[in-house]
Amino acid sequence: MLALRLARGSHPLVLLRRLLVAAASAGVGFLLLCTLGWAVNHPSGSLLRLLWCVLPLAATLQFAVAVARTDPSTRPRSGLSAVGLGPAQLTALAAASTMLSCAVGSMVALLFFLHLRGDITGLPFDGAAADLLGAGHPLPLAAALTLLAVVPVLAGAATGLALRLRRTRPAEHTDSELPTTPKPAPSGLPWGVALTAAGLAVETYASRSGSGSPLPMPGRFEGSPAGVLAGWSLTALGLALAGPGIAYLCGQLLQMLRPGATRLLAGRILMDEAVRIGRPLGVVCAVISGGFAAAALYGPGDERPFGPLTGLGATLVVGCTVATLLLAVLEAKHARTDTTAALVRVGAPTGLLRTAAALRAGALLAVFGPLTWMIAALAAVPLAG
Repeated sequence: MLALRLARGSHPLVLLRRLLVAAASAGVGFLLLCTLGWAVNHPSGSLLRLLWCVLPLAATLQFAVAVARTDPSTRPRSGLSAVGLGPAQLTALAAASTMLSCAVGSMVALLFFLHLRGDITGLPFDGAAADLLGAGHPLPLAAALTLLAVVPVLAGAATGLALRLRRTRPAEHTDSELPTTPKPAPSGLPWGVALTAAGLAVETYASRSGSGSPLPMPGRFEGSPAGVLAGWSLTALGLALAGPGIAYLCGQLLQMLRPGATRLLAGRILMDEAVRIGRPLGVVCAVISGGFAAAALYGPGDERPFGPLTGLGATLVVGCTVATLLLAVLEAKHARTDTTAALVRVGAPTGLLRTAAALRAGALLAVFGPLTWMIAALAAVPLAG
C-alpha cells in the first residue's frame, strides 16, 4: 500500500520509467507464454525456445534495476528515517515497487495472450496465430502463472541486491570535494578481453560444425546452432566486464599530451564514472554488434525471416539495453551534482562543463564505435562461412 501511495506522488518522468518497466515485463511475459503455447502443441524443441527468452529477460532485469537506482524515493532521507523508513526499509520498498510494476506487465501479457488464443472473445486476425500460441488446446494454468511470476520475482530480488550493494558502498566524494584524485583502474579488463575472445572462438567453432544441435528462435527462424548462442553470450559478458576498463582508458587518453583544463576535467570525470557507465555501454556494444552480425547474415531477401516473436525479443533487448545506458548517464549526472556545484563556486564557466561533457561522449564514441564494428565483423565472418 505504501508503494502505491509513493507511486501516485512520484514525478511524471519517474512514473513513465515505471510504465516502461511494466511494458518490458509484459513483452517478456508474452514471449514466455508463447513458448508455453507452442509447447502445448509441439512438445519437442520447446525447452530450446525457452532459452531464447533468457536474453530479453536479462535485458529487462537490467533495465528494472537501473530504473530503481535512479528513483528518488530509494535515496535515504532524514525525514523518512524519523518515521522508521531507513535505508533497509527503502530498499525493501523499492524492490516491492519493482515487483508491482512487473506484475502489472505480466497481467497485461496474460490478457493479451488469452485474447490472441481466442480464450476470451474468439480467435482474432482470422486465427493467424492459432498454431503458434497453441489455440484449441487447454493451457496449463499453473505453468502459465509460474512463468509470469519469473520476471517480478527476479526483478524484485535483483533490485534489492543492487540497492543493498549501493547502500553498503562508501561515498565517492564529499559535498565540496573535487575529482583531482582519480579512482584506480577497474580490474575486469583482462577477464573481459579473455571472455570476449573465448566467445568469438566458441561461435566460430559452433558455426563451422554442422552437427550442432539446433536452437530455434521464437518465430520462423530455425537454423542457429546452440553454440552460437553460447558464444554470443560469452562475448556479451566479456564486453560488459571490459566496458569499465575501456571507459577508464578513454579518460586516460583524454589527458595525454599536455592537457588543458577542459581535457583534464573531462578525463578525470570519465575515469571516476567508468564503472557506472562502462558496464551498460559494453552491453550495448555487444547487442549492436550482434545485430550487425545478424543483419549481415540474414538480409532482406533471406528465405528464413525472423518472424514476429523474434522481432519482439530483439526490440526488447535493444530497447532495454539502450534505456539502461541512458539511465546510467542520468545517474552519473546526479552523482556528480555536488562536484559540479563546487566547480561553479570556484568560478568554472558553464561552457567549460559542456565542452568537457562533449569530449567525454566523443572519446567513448571514438573507442566503442570501432570496437563494436570489429566485434560484429569477427562474429559475422564464421557465420557467413
